[in-house]
Amino acid sequence: MLDYDFMVTAFLAAGIVGAIAGVVGFFLVLRGQTFAGHALSHVGFAGATGAVVFGLPPLAGLIGLTLIAGLGMGLLGERLTGRDVAIGVVLSLSLGLGLLFLHFYTSYATQVTALLFGNVLGVDRATLWTLLGIAVVGLGTLTFAARPLIFASLQPELAEAKGVSLPLVSLLFLAVTAITVAGCVKIVGVLLVFTLMVGPAAAAARMTSRLRTGVLLAPLLAVAEAWAGIALAYYTDWPVSVWIAALSGAVFLLTFVPLGRRPAPA
Repeated sequence: MLDYDFMVTAFLAAGIVGAIAGVVGFFLVLRGQTFAGHALSHVGFAGATGAVVFGLPPLAGLIGLTLIAGLGMGLLGERLTGRDVAIGVVLSLSLGLGLLFLHFYTSYATQVTALLFGNVLGVDRATLWTLLGIAVVGLGTLTFAARPLIFASLQPELAEAKGVSLPLVSLLFLAVTAITVAGCVKIVGVLLVFTLMVGPAAAAARMTSRLRTGVLLAPLLAVAEAWAGIALAYYTDWPVSVWIAALSGAVFLLTFVPLGRRPAPA
């Protein structure tokens, strides 16, 4: 399997994106903003299709518009939490806008499947370097803002009273979320971003109550599921995204299985 260059590139891309997606996803779950992350993926779809209409690379439009939307959401600060209706409207409008762009550029329609469901096996070296840059910037920003981010996520009122700028923390975090979503779209597509960002993070949150352990466990699960999905796709000829979604869901469901001790013999 690893004799093929495109398979090696796929494993590297999935590992890079899985690492940052797991960390960002854990904080999305912790802050109750998972739906916002999903909405950003649909905004990215509109950005990618719109970029093609204007003669720009799809990845540039995907990252650009997603980042703008993430910054816009970040400016709302903590007011974004719980606004499912408004986020849902943005989500549906973005998807509709993307379809409108496809209407004006029908020759691009054959590549829509890759945007909607991902195509990790089609990642080239240039895109791999872009994904690596996203991971470095994202993880670097989270490391820099780790303490105020954790404080604002767990105790926002106390953090604000201690002088932590909640809007700034939200702005930085959702900007990182936006570029992470753009990376996830290249692996699992717009419609399955939850499988790589939220599934492993939600499973990690159920498996441990320790914050540090959860932050480490979530990316490990994301990378493991992504790599296993690629391997299973190679041997079964099923789409990679299908396997990643199935593994993500299975791991999360397994966290509900009780693992109590067996009663001692009489």
